[in-house]
Amino acid sequence: MNYGIAFTPLVPAIVLWLALAAIVVIALVLLVARARGAAVRVAALALFLLALANPSFTREEREPLTSVAAVVVDKSPSQNFGNRNREAAQAQEALVDNLKKIKGLEVRVVDAGQADGETDGTKLFGALASALSDVPVDRVAGAFLITDGRVHDIPANAAALGFQAPVHALITGQKDERDRRIAITAAPRFGIVGQTQTISYRLDDQGVTGERAKVTIRRDGEVINERTLSSGQSASVDVDIKHAGPNIVEIEASPLERELTPVNNRAVVAIDGVRDKLRVLLVSGEPHSGERTWRNLLKSDASVDLVHFTILRPPEKQDGTPINELSLIAFPTRELFQQKINEFQLIIFDRYARQGVLPIAYFDNIARYVRSGGAVLVSAGPDYASNTSIWRTPLDSVLPAEPVGVTEKPFYAHLSDVGRRHPVTRGLEGSASEPPRWSRFFRTVDTRNSVNPPVMTGADGKPLLFLSRFGEGRVALLLSDHIWLWARGYEGGGPHLDLLRRMSHWLMKQPDLDEEALRLQVQGKDLVVVRQTMADSVQPVSVTSPSGVSRDLTLSPGEPGEWRANLPASELGLWQATDGTLKALINVGPTNPKEFSEVTSTTDTLKPLTQATGGNAVRVASGTSVELPRILPVRSASVFAGDGWMGVRMRDASVVKGVGVLPIFAGLIGLLLLLGAFAATWVREGR
Repeated sequence: MNYGIAFTPLVPAIVLWLALAAIVVIALVLLVARARGAAVRVAALALFLLALANPSFTREEREPLTSVAAVVVDKSPSQNFGNRNREAAQAQEALVDNLKKIKGLEVRVVDAGQADGETDGTKLFGALASALSDVPVDRVAGAFLITDGRVHDIPANAAALGFQAPVHALITGQKDERDRRIAITAAPRFGIVGQTQTISYRLDDQGVTGERAKVTIRRDGEVINERTLSSGQSASVDVDIKHAGPNIVEIEASPLERELTPVNNRAVVAIDGVRDKLRVLLVSGEPHSGERTWRNLLKSDASVDLVHFTILRPPEKQDGTPINELSLIAFPTRELFQQKINEFQLIIFDRYARQGVLPIAYFDNIARYVRSGGAVLVSAGPDYASNTSIWRTPLDSVLPAEPVGVTEKPFYAHLSDVGRRHPVTRGLEGSASEPPRWSRFFRTVDTRNSVNPPVMTGADGKPLLFLSRFGEGRVALLLSDHIWLWARGYEGGGPHLDLLRRMSHWLMKQPDLDEEALRLQVQGKDLVVVRQTMADSVQPVSVTSPSGVSRDLTLSPGEPGEWRANLPASELGLWQATDGTLKALINVGPTNPKEFSEVTSTTDTLKPLTQATGGNAVRVASGTSVELPRILPVRSASVFAGDGWMGVRMRDASVVKGVGVLPIFAGLIGLLLLLGAFAATWVREGR
């Protein structure tokens, strides 16, 4: 029970203050004048003023509320190192038992820092704020953090906590831990394909000095550099950007004896390769309707630098007119096909026939260009089956099929079984219906002795499109010159843009269009394993997490030519996948997660904040045993930690359950008091 006095004035407060001032003035006058009965008169006036103030006796019935202490347990990946999880579990059990023994204390336990594949670093104070979000400030008794000390959301000061109570840290891990890591000091985010970028890094050893390590640098899993560094030594490496998209560079140091974990011995840098202008040479053998289709397609691609020549005046049409009087530009054959041929990523022959423009030796150059990694696309018309066909040159060694004639009849192009699986032709708009929802072609070149199956077929099931590999290079052979009908919208047109763009990018070795590929993708919180193949079945894929845990996945068929499997992307860092032949890498989240940058346990990071709140940060593990300080209730103090003990701030919070009010001047009691005061005045005046 709590007792008190409350005032509910019968008049405005200003009236009471004026009346009080008047009573004081009257009292002073009476005292100065030495009037008889001054004390009685002043007392009577004071009682009258008190009656106007309407005082009441109050009685409150209160129910005490418990104080609340929060226990935040670090469940981050770094707690998996050594015996930290066991130490944390033992510390949690002992701490909660001791806290529950304190009368009037409520204990809330919350796990924090779990790996979710999105959060970078260990966030304990966010979890603490959530656990105490429904608790009034005057009920918070304190907080205990069971962690290795590597916390990445520590408030700047104690005031930022939002409560005035001690924060204690119970640190897991051993004092003499040692570890090695690679720290990236400078790394580019982007790089031009074909150029080099420099990555700077440092070898950091904790707990030891003067050690040396072998450092291996890999790009997309391929070793590109090796060297030896000493502890604390910095170095840099030049990396060639080989392809567009992420170029994954790993920098890995050899293990340190008795180190805590080898996970952070490897740092990852993802450099997005950006293609410079792709140089494409388009040679049109003669002006025709399809020439503009190729030109418009290539000119619309901002990444393509197009060089286009149309042969208007073959040698057999020369009439002796001097060159300086011609308005035509001479075809620079020697410059293009001998001196600068390797500067082009793709050469397109559009209805080109031998007309004496290109010497035979230059076709040999083109064949060597293909085998060494170049690309050639032949868009063939009747010229391919003529006596002047480019097949009848040294280029035949890198062409996928021999021409034998021309078929003139309308037909719908179809995807072959291979084409339904090939990334270039898979899922072309309109291909799922029969006949396909695109216009007809009216001419195709017949062939024989093909080196591989076609991806599209034409009239009577004959080959229409070949995609072939020769040596390091690639060749596409389109056996109809009527693709322009799709571009013109004849009979509704067709997906010429998709087909031609995919085909040209496949020729220029776009990784996303490879027939055999293993890729890792992040979709939401899941890691997706995608296996592109032309085969009927695939091998299981072994996926390794950043922490080194491996698991085998059985892939399920998706779209034709694709097999997929999903798993939670529960860790930040470099994930790896392999089926024994192919390998894929992907970095989830930041390239070098905070969680693994520094893994040795420490009290230094949390000690300033805990001491500012009156608490402390102490280690609980000594060897194989776990020992906790004594937990004591503290009611009025600013220090909540000492030698061998930690305290919680016990609060006196309560909630009012009932209130009793007894007015003093109400009813008969008030009347008697006022009458008694005036009677006393009258008696005094009567003497």
